[in-house]
Amino acid sequence: MAAMSDVLLRVGRLNYVWTNTESLLIYIIAHLLKIRKDAAIVVFLTLNTTRARIDLVERLAKLHSTPAADRKAVLHAMSRMKKESKMRNKYNHCIYSFDDKGQISGTQLMRFVEDDKEISYGKVEQLDEKEIAALEKSIAEIVSISQSLWSFINASSHVSGEL
Repeated sequence: MAAMSDVLLRVGRLNYVWTNTESLLIYIIAHLLKIRKDAAIVVFLTLNTTRARIDLVERLAKLHSTPAADRKAVLHAMSRMKKESKMRNKYNHCIYSFDDKGQISGTQLMRFVEDDKEISYGKVEQLDEKEIAALEKSIAEIVSISQSLWSFINASSHVSGEL
């Protein structure tokens, strides 16, 4: 099993890269709405969930007034972010299981699973080398998403001057 400090370091890195990447949506909002950065910050902060922010950006990108190349780039980036948000949400909303040595051995999601006859909660997953590798891969993918968003932002004539 993974040492607690290794897991917590990775979860911290996951949160760090996620927060930095999500904040880039401010510039995407400014670009798509053709507004100033301060107005985009108001929009961004008014929407208090990642899901709402991504939904807004996707919907703006789908408008007919959005150039096709922008639409394609933004929707692709949002698709990638949604995929990685699952890993982020998992580690931000789980509780941890510990082995007899006090090391983290698994995660338990604090979410209901319901069907017609029963209710359960807490999907349990082992925190093994395979999961640690998946966590590292997710961190790298979020960094890659950030880089692609920065490229898009820097190419925007609307927001590049406001950076």
